Amino acid sequence: MRRQLVMMGVLFFVARLSCCWALEVPSSLQARQVIARVAPRLARTLRARGLPYGAPIFLRIFKASKELELWVQARQQFRLFRIYPICAITGELGPKEEEGDLQSPEGFYVVTPEQMNPDSHYHLAFDLGYPNAYDQAYGRTGSALMIHGNCVSAGCYAMTDADMEAIYTLADAALRNGQPFFAVHIFPFRMSQKHLRRVQHSRWLPFWCNLKEGHDLFATTRRPSLVMVREQRYVFTQP
Repeated sequence: MRRQLVMMGVLFFVARLSCCWALEVPSSLQARQVIARVAPRLARTLRARGLPYGAPIFLRIFKASKELELWVQARQQFRLFRIYPICAITGELGPKEEEGDLQSPEGFYVVTPEQMNPDSHYHLAFDLGYPNAYDQAYGRTGSALMIHGNCVSAGCYAMTDADMEAIYTLADAALRNGQPFFAVHIFPFRMSQKHLRRVQHSRWLPFWCNLKEGHDLFATTRRPSLVMVREQRYVFTQP
């Protein structure tokens, strides 16, 4: 169990470090052209809402409603910047378990600079890092689970190209500005007691109740939790 804790915990420990230099973020001609076109508009929109361009970001996904939330840090807390509709998704509610099941992941993931894919065949993309330590603790398999453009999914979260350009641009700016990684929290639905009662007979109820712990902590603190895995459960601490 110690190995599980270290595998996921090491990335979150890095979040406590104060980075004063830009991290190495992959780039491409296509990505540079997109960013040059999209960034000025995004910077104006952020500025009008009192949010700095290049600030740390945080993403949340809700499968059932096909929504991706993008949050931007302002001082010590994160503020919701925009909700983007997910264009295409496959599978049912519940986590991905094995390669080829066409399920999209659920859980707590982090995206580091090397997971950015400016040369994606699906316009622009970044890898979610599935399977994480929790997934591995349950023997789950699969790879290359992305958030990407092109509105086509085989287990990934697919956006329109225009929305993916905005998301990718803000992620690229945050990483280049020193954010060591950004968190992506993926839930089956809005994590209310009402919604959980509707699925009380699902085999995934214990898993979803565990996800709700992280969801509710963010609702209180407006800061992504530090997430580790212990005894095949997610455990959370305030950042």
